[in-house]
Amino acid sequence: MTKWGSCDFKQLEDLQRKLEKLQKKELKQFCEAVSKELAARLLAKVIKRTPVGQYPSGSGKVGGTLRRGWTGQKQQSAAAYAQALPVTMAGNTYTIEIINPVEYASFVEYGHRTRGGGGWVEGRFMLTKSEMEVEGQAQKIIEKKLMQYLGDIFE
Repeated sequence: MTKWGSCDFKQLEDLQRKLEKLQKKELKQFCEAVSKELAARLLAKVIKRTPVGQYPSGSGKVGGTLRRGWTGQKQQSAAAYAQALPVTMAGNTYTIEIINPVEYASFVEYGHRTRGGGGWVEGRFMLTKSEMEVEGQAQKIIEKKLMQYLGDIFE
């Protein structure tokens, strides 16, 4: 009769504990953290692309209202503002809503008619272009974060 030998299941038990850790709450926290990082990157790009109004000195007007609108008129960085945004989960999709509450933001984004209807001002598409740029980078960002996260768990 053959002898099968002995087996140490300690490593399998360690792997099981690590996989349980991965399945629980930490995976949800990881997904939320990645969502917030992508939102912060999007905000940083869109803020840079947002035009600032130029007004003559003495007019009393100050430009930058539209740009400040991306962070809710608060004097904080895009990353800090993104960390404060709520993440909603619907099925397997994590969503962060980024809006600019300035009333004319959509007109600058998509374009508008001039007063009197005689012409058209082209849109700047600052959010649209930024979304496309971040969307192209998202897979690499997520993959890098995931490898770092898995490396921390399986050390």
